[in-house]
Amino acid sequence: MTAILHDHTPTALWQGLVHEAQARADARLDEELESYLVFVLMRHLGDADLNARALALDYLDALGRRGALREQALRETGDRCLLIAGLYPEQAARRRVSLTYFLELGSAAYAAEAEQPRSAMAALYRHLAEAFARLVRALVELRRLSGEWKGLDALAAHALGRADPARAARDFPNALLLDAPRGLQ
Repeated sequence: MTAILHDHTPTALWQGLVHEAQARADARLDEELESYLVFVLMRHLGDADLNARALALDYLDALGRRGALREQALRETGDRCLLIAGLYPEQAARRRVSLTYFLELGSAAYAAEAEQPRSAMAALYRHLAEAFARLVRALVELRRLSGEWKGLDALAAHALGRADPARAARDFPNALLLDAPRGLQ
């Protein structure tokens, strides 16, 4: 792990960690995604509620809202799914769901906001939805940088690989990817 410099701002420190994590994960994030990820990490640094929420219920509640309240609720749901999937994937097992649950729910929350006709941030949310698995992969490496965690278990690693087909195609160029029948996922 790189030496942490204490004379930098918190934003610069998070940005340095995100740079190192995405390099280790080979998950290239453009400036927009990287900035958003740093923003989410800073905003949720002391979020004691992060693991206490029923995210599917939050998502359904958000879909019933309008305007700024809808945008905020969908963003919060997407952000929480992103952080749990990337930093605390073991929460999936504790909640008796797969990592795919957080990957799909978080991506769907961002995508739902991108579909709003008057959303000034529609392009950003669309970008977040499309790059969700890459963002999670960077966060997984960020957590691994702590040295206290061994990484994803095989099932979670498989789920993350399926959520990012471009990465899977690059990692396994001669592989034939098959989808499981609907009832077996």
